[in-house]
Amino acid sequence: MKVSAGNASYRDLIWRRFKRHRLGFLGFLFTIIIYLVAVFTEFLAPHSQSTYKARDVYAPPQPIRFLVKYRKGEEMLQPHVLGYRSKVDYDTGKRIFVEDPRKVIPLGFWVKGDKYNLWGLFEFDRHILGPINPRDRVYFFGADRLGRDVLSRTIHATRVSMTIGLVGVALSLVLGIMIGGISGYFGGFVDLGIQRVIEILQSIPSIPLWIGLAAAIPPTAPPIQTYFLITVILSIIGWTGLARVVRGRFMALKDEDYIKAARLDGNRPMRIIGRYMLPNFFSHIIAVVTLSIPGMIIAETSLSFLGIGLRQPVVSWGVLLQEAQNLKSISTAPWLFLPGLAVVVAVLSLNFLGDGLRDAGDPYEN
Repeated sequence: MKVSAGNASYRDLIWRRFKRHRLGFLGFLFTIIIYLVAVFTEFLAPHSQSTYKARDVYAPPQPIRFLVKYRKGEEMLQPHVLGYRSKVDYDTGKRIFVEDPRKVIPLGFWVKGDKYNLWGLFEFDRHILGPINPRDRVYFFGADRLGRDVLSRTIHATRVSMTIGLVGVALSLVLGIMIGGISGYFGGFVDLGIQRVIEILQSIPSIPLWIGLAAAIPPTAPPIQTYFLITVILSIIGWTGLARVVRGRFMALKDEDYIKAARLDGNRPMRIIGRYMLPNFFSHIIAVVTLSIPGMIIAETSLSFLGIGLRQPVVSWGVLLQEAQNLKSISTAPWLFLPGLAVVVAVLSLNFLGDGLRDAGDPYEN
């Protein structure tokens, strides 16, 4: 149904108001980019997440250069990085990397590299950016303790970290709407019992509860099972806030004339809830869900960072940050903290998007 202001529909009014929210619209664009990265992970990453080179352990980031200098003094425009020559400092036991101007590694677009199965359907070997020679290795974000490219692993981790937030919030959304809707629609002893359960769950500190439940996952559990269990654990408490919001809106709506008319017309409670009540604040639910995803991402990152969430060979932002939790990493390879930048960008983008959707939810408010 269209609610017009002039010739604009209700949906058009929401979109116009949302576009005027600069931070919200910026968060929307960044969120789309992040999820596109999650969809085309293998294509965007220069290398596979498991490709390593033992001689490049803790190799520092390689800056991209554009001018290649030849011995005769000539220069040519060619994106490239310089390779490293390394030696071991026997006094400190550290491997020292020095750029070697003679080792020019040309870069290109749509280059051949590590083979992969795109979405598990197509075998492909092309990457959007990488070394022209498939045998070369580049480290835009440096290398980790096994000589693996941190940028490639960060891009691969985007899929796991972002989808676990979506799946976790989807479960919370279903539980929150069902339980909150039943509580608000029926009221009485049903509402009293559900609200006491919610209060008990909200009174338990979330982090210790997550840690306790995550610690119960067997270390030998398959990666897919671990992923599913972590998602369920993150959803156990996430639904309570949404349930209270839904319950409050249902209690306000159930005495409206059109709800009474629907009830007298013989509609079942579930039909009344789904057809007449939920659409009235669906935009608000979307905003709440969007603001809930960052909490799920941070929770998964925290659990994995502590070593009780996702584990190798699964790659998430928390798993990558786990390698940077000792003093040796801080002093030797500070670039291992760069996956944390992805967490910050994703969380801020989703928060800005949620704020914009929440403000645009009522387009008639001045």
